[in-house]
Amino acid sequence: MNPKKRLILLCLAIVALNGCAVRRYQPAPISASESASRLDSRTLQDPDLREFLQKNLGYQPSPWPPQRWDLSTLTLAALYFSPEMEIERARTEAAEAAVVTAGARPNPSLSVHPGVPSPYLFGLDLDFPIETAGKRRYRIERTEQLVVAARFGLASTAWKIRSQVRRAFLDHIVAARDLDLLRAEEHLESRRVSLLTQRLTVGEIARPEVDSARVDLSNARLAVRIAEGRVSETKAALSAVIGVAVAALEGAEFSWPDLDRPPSTESLSPQRVQREAVLNRLDVRQALAEYGAAESDLRLEIAKQYPDFQIGPGYQYEERNSFFTIGFAMTLPILNRNQGPIAEAEARRKEAGARFLATQARVIAESEDALASYRAALTELNEAEESLTKLQGPREQMARFAVTAGESDPLTLIDVQLQGTAAAQAKLSALVQAQIALGDLEHAVQRPLEGEVSVPQPLQVPSAKKGLKGLKP
Repeated sequence: MNPKKRLILLCLAIVALNGCAVRRYQPAPISASESASRLDSRTLQDPDLREFLQKNLGYQPSPWPPQRWDLSTLTLAALYFSPEMEIERARTEAAEAAVVTAGARPNPSLSVHPGVPSPYLFGLDLDFPIETAGKRRYRIERTEQLVVAARFGLASTAWKIRSQVRRAFLDHIVAARDLDLLRAEEHLESRRVSLLTQRLTVGEIARPEVDSARVDLSNARLAVRIAEGRVSETKAALSAVIGVAVAALEGAEFSWPDLDRPPSTESLSPQRVQREAVLNRLDVRQALAEYGAAESDLRLEIAKQYPDFQIGPGYQYEERNSFFTIGFAMTLPILNRNQGPIAEAEARRKEAGARFLATQARVIAESEDALASYRAALTELNEAEESLTKLQGPREQMARFAVTAGESDPLTLIDVQLQGTAAAQAKLSALVQAQIALGDLEHAVQRPLEGEVSVPQPLQVPSAKKGLKGLKP
């Protein structure tokens, strides 16, 4: 076999082997009806959710499903079901794939020159591109920084979901407590009407006094009905944040052990809060990673001033004679030296640096404002609690003792108890404001500040059949 045919067969073999390694398209159709059906069928008894909780909590929940759901477990459930997390995971995967693209080396090129018109003329050139000045390294560094930024974006989305779950969970817990207080008030108003009715029967009081008490009882019952609707609304809001139907929360019990014990202001100094905000805020760290990517991008554009070149062997067949050559080619940097792209990259780096400083300044201002709001709300809570425990408590105890000794009217005790219910509602309102302010402060520093509650990190992935992937350590 002559050299010409051998080279043609070699080229065909290379093309065939390359074709075997090509990745084929895999369809992934989406059906709106099937997707809606899966959303409706989500429950907190999902076995894959159990696996997800076990991987992220470090222990296996027992029994399953848990008898009580707290902030950590509800947050994990929301992270498991959240479509926003799936979007951010996909963005992170795209950023990781870009690293592979940036590190890919350029393929060699093969040129074939068949003889025309003579069959005894044939040429073949094989060129290997050579990148210079570390361009490939700078591309990889840039995409790696973007991967870091994407992972911080994923973590930031997880924190946003945690904040949403916290607020919805707080609203539901408080709505249930408020309903209990209003039911207690309704019971006291009912007793009051009963006692006044008995006195009206024996002629001790006039009817207008009984009518006024009945109006108060009617208002109390109306408030109970409104509060019952509020409990249903907050449960629906909580289920929406978690990503399940309302029916999935039926029968579930909720627990927040530290709800009534928010951290003291002494444990949250301005220096600590500011330091936590500046160093721990995910958007600050993401902006820093984006600045690193802009820095690498500028280095890449500067490196492009130095041209790449191609080098490779060549073969010529002419009239039964073979000739071997070595080829060299490069772009001559004569008309421009990449000045425009370099200037653009410098401007992008400057913008990224300014954005980082602006993010830090905004974070510091937000943390200081959130800390001031929390301190004010905590002061109101302490005053409401002191009024309830030190003033209302002894007063009710004395009234109860007087009724037992026959020295006071039972209606007086009911009036004192109604005042205690009002004081308890005032305390609950102050507690809500303090917890909302604490949530804003936690959002400002993006770190839990109460008790042993921690933010579950979406590092462990759910079951493979769910198609979810988490952050890499």
